[in-house]
Formats: sequence, structure tokens, C-alpha cells
Amino acid sequence: MNLAKKIDLVIPVYNEQANLPALFERLRVDLASLPCAWRAILVDDGSQDGSWNLIAEAAAKDHHFYGLRLSRNYGQHAAIFAGFSRCEADAVVTLDADLQNPPAEITKLVAKFNEGYDVVGGWRRKREDNPLRRGASFLMNRVVSFATGVPLHDYGCMLRLYSMDVVRLMRDCGELSSFIPALAQCFTRRTVEIPVEHAERSEGKSRYSFAKLTGLLLDLLTGFSMMPLRSLSVIGFVIAGCGIAFGLLLLALRLVYGAEWAVGGVFTLFAILFFFVGAQFVAFGILGEYIGRIYNEVRGRPQYIVHEEIGGAPEGKVVRSA
Repeated sequence: MNLAKKIDLVIPVYNEQANLPALFERLRVDLASLPCAWRAILVDDGSQDGSWNLIAEAAAKDHHFYGLRLSRNYGQHAAIFAGFSRCEADAVVTLDADLQNPPAEITKLVAKFNEGYDVVGGWRRKREDNPLRRGASFLMNRVVSFATGVPLHDYGCMLRLYSMDVVRLMRDCGELSSFIPALAQCFTRRTVEIPVEHAERSEGKSRYSFAKLTGLLLDLLTGFSMMPLRSLSVIGFVIAGCGIAFGLLLLALRLVYGAEWAVGGVFTLFAILFFFVGAQFVAFGILGEYIGRIYNEVRGRPQYIVHEEIGGAPEGKVVRSA
């Protein structure tokens, strides 16, 4: 059993200028009693406010902070992978910059990791979100649990700890689009979930709109399970069977009631036709998701581009990559 002597925190940042000063202070105070060394890798995911200036200033003054600036906005999970590329500790903790998950909870995750687990997930048992957001998260958790075969309460909680071995495997797999909490379950079954506190967002608003949540759900379905494709086959057989049965029924009724009755069923036929056409479009959409994933992988474009980074020493160091 490995004990964590050092941990890296990976914190994606997108337009969090209002929250960053409080985040820096909370990290210093809450992690002062942590029984191991720590470093926070803050990844600026193409922020359009003054977030990078605050990150660079903190990294230049305090060796606990390391700043990584991406060339544009690539999305939360790509930003986390960028942070993973700079991790060197025994374990890695992912954390949001909005302080909805208090940094003090990291101590609980480290203690559980020291018991021999590879992944320690946070469970926001009492969430401070609106009912719509909680409902969407409930659906997401059920889908991920089904796709991975590992039933957990809260895959959406960013406050999670991964062993460095799991992080290396995730880095080396080379997937361009992936939901990190679900991807981690592909490499270990030594997973545990513990309750953590959840607070209201003090500044700004959530970056996850309904459209982004829908996109994430499609990414999960097509990235971790063949269930949608197999479901299409089942649905196709069912629809075909219903069509044949309905056709035989119409033929029988025509023979019984005559040709005039058949003319009266035109609108019913239109309804059945529209149903079939809609089912085909759904099928095309799901197939398109899989083909799109293949296309993105074949192109081989980088998942992210690091534009600038600073940190690694008390006086700071800047490296330009693009």
C-alpha cells in the first residue's frame, strides 16, 4: 500500500477572476494541515478575463502554485488532461475553481487513498444546486454507472483523487474526447466514494448549460458503451415487426370491410410513416456520433496546446510553447 507523500491538484479555470483570490487563500489555509506536500496546477482554459494574470502572479510568488495557459478554450476535460501532463506526485486531485467543493475536503480523500484505493470520488450528498441541475446529474450518474459497470452516486463531482498510476494510464490512452471520471474506471476497480461538503457558488455562474450537458451525455454513451448501437438493432427489429403486423391487419380489415374502409386509414398510415422517419433520424444521429468520434481520432489533432506556463520555483519561471 502506497502512502501519499506528495499530491498535485489540477484545477481548470475559465473566467474565474472573481473566485481566484479566495481560492488561493483557501488552499493555503485549508491544506496547511495536510500530512503531505502539495502543489496546485491551475490550467487557464482560454479565459477572457484577468484569470491568467492572477494565476501568473500567484505562481511567481508561491511555489505551491503552477500556472498553465492554453492557447484557447478546449473544454474542462481537455484542460484537466493538460494539467495531468505536468503531474509528478503520488496522487492527483481534481478540483473546481468556484469553491463549491471546499479544499478542506481534500484531507478526507488523501486519508482514504492511503487505505489502498486507486480512485476516491466525492459524493455531494447535500447539493446546493437547483432541482433541474440535480435532475440532470441524476440521469448522468445512472448512464455512467451503466456504461462503466461501476455504480457510484456522483460521477459529476469534480473533487476526486486518482493514483498516479491511473493518471499515467489515462494520459497514455490518447483519447481526444473523454469523461475523466468514467475513463478512470476502465483502469481500476479499487474505487471508493465518500461524502463531501458542497457549497453555493459565491461568484459567477456554472459553465455547463443544458446544451453542454446534452453533449456530455452523448459523449458518455458513445465513448464508453456499445449499447446505443445495439439498441438501434433491437428497435429496428421491433419497428419492422410492428410494420409487418400492422400491414397484415390493414389487409385483413380491407378484405372484411372493403376498399372504402382502407381509404379512411390514410391519416393513420401517415402517422406510422412519420414515426418510422423519426426513428431513422434518431438512428442516423447516433451513428453520426460514433463516426464523428472516429473522424476526430483519425485526424490526430492535439487535444490541447499549451501557450504559456509559469511556476516550479519561488521566483517563477515562464516557458512559451506556442
